[in-house]
Amino acid sequence: MKTRCEWCLGHDIYVDYHDKEWGVPLHDDQLIFEFLQLEGAQAGLSWLMVLKKRENYRKAFDNFNAEKVARYDQKKIDELLGNAGIIRNKLKINAAINNAQSFLEIKEKFGSFDKYIWQFVDGKPIVNTWKTMKEIPASTKESDIMSKDLKERGFKFVGTTICYAHMQATGMVNDHVVDCFRYSALSKSKSTPERKER
Repeated sequence: MKTRCEWCLGHDIYVDYHDKEWGVPLHDDQLIFEFLQLEGAQAGLSWLMVLKKRENYRKAFDNFNAEKVARYDQKKIDELLGNAGIIRNKLKINAAINNAQSFLEIKEKFGSFDKYIWQFVDGKPIVNTWKTMKEIPASTKESDIMSKDLKERGFKFVGTTICYAHMQATGMVNDHVVDCFRYSALSKSKSTPERKER
């Protein structure tokens, strides 16, 4: 039996996400954008709910192509608000469009969003040594700084807790507990998760 972080136990979709994606350093702009959008959608809700709706989100939001999302008009917004497969929250849908526009501005300025976002951890993952889930913080000074900077650049739904969740999800920080089988594998990892079929 593999030892895993206890937060993922009990749900196959969580276990799969934990084993294949959570904490793996991610440097693909489109996938980074996807995580930012999904984490914003999660605000006030559970990550499990969002993961269950992930494929629906990919279909609804053009596979998280920021160039397309940035151009969504009122007709598209109305369509999304009528889509039962996603979280139908007007503020979050409008934020997704707004964030796509800000995302593209950052990409233009820095050459890639990846280059911009990874600067908050000096370009390499922070490897923690937590023994229990209770030790893992909800936010850190790095996520505070990231949140502040993203907000200044026009992003919505990017509070420090959401930013820290993003850091965990995209491998900017390794928050697997030390006895989890993924901890040692990711402590030296520089890989990117394989893009799943969409």
